[in-house]
Amino acid sequence: MTYNVHGCRGRDRQYAPQRIAEVIASAEPDIVALQELDVGRARSGGIDQAETIALALGMRAQFHPAMQVMEELYGDAILTALPSHLMKTGALPKLRGVGRYEPRGALWASVSVGGSQLQVINTHLGLRSREQRRQIDTLLGPDWLGHPECGEAVVLLGDFNAPPRSPSYRRLSARLTDAQRRRRGRGQPTFPSRFPTLRIDYAFVGAAIHVAEVSTIRTPLARIASDHLPVVVDIEIDSAVSLTRAAQ
Repeated sequence: MTYNVHGCRGRDRQYAPQRIAEVIASAEPDIVALQELDVGRARSGGIDQAETIALALGMRAQFHPAMQVMEELYGDAILTALPSHLMKTGALPKLRGVGRYEPRGALWASVSVGGSQLQVINTHLGLRSREQRRQIDTLLGPDWLGHPECGEAVVLLGDFNAPPRSPSYRRLSARLTDAQRRRRGRGQPTFPSRFPTLRIDYAFVGAAIHVAEVSTIRTPLARIASDHLPVVVDIEIDSAVSLTRAAQ
């Protein structure tokens, strides 16, 4: 699952991590990529949202702060109960001298799924096309998707702030496959959650990944818990194609 939780602030302006956890639990995912989490921020009661949601789901959280102000953190996380280890975290490039835009980052975890290692990269790209191009170039480069340990058993998830006809989307889909396009031919919008019209939340998969099903959660709770809807992807790993660290 990929889910932009908007700091766990719902459309009713209430901060409710437990509500986010309930939306996630309804789909019973094994791996969850979350964006826009607050950790220790006064606005959301000073709690660790990543840890709170993970505990409610019986999972462990790997968190990366894209932004830090004093002791307040804001960023993204990968949650799972499966055996996993963190491979890399890092900031993504931003435009210099262009307003006050949020810093962006990514994190990469290797997750044991059956007898295979699944590489999971979670990110949240910027709003401007030029900024996105630089960030995508970084993700496609040798430290991330181009790293020899990444292989083809890889899923890149997140909020990409780019519709399917955008240059950013085309750049990513030239390297990986949009899971919704592979399965259905046409994806479902995810933003804004009440009446979604834009598809900007994606899961892109490598050649070793077979997509069995893709869906968005559109329950009444999901429509109020965040300003995005979560995307759920059921996958199978082709171990014959996958060349991963654990298989070596």
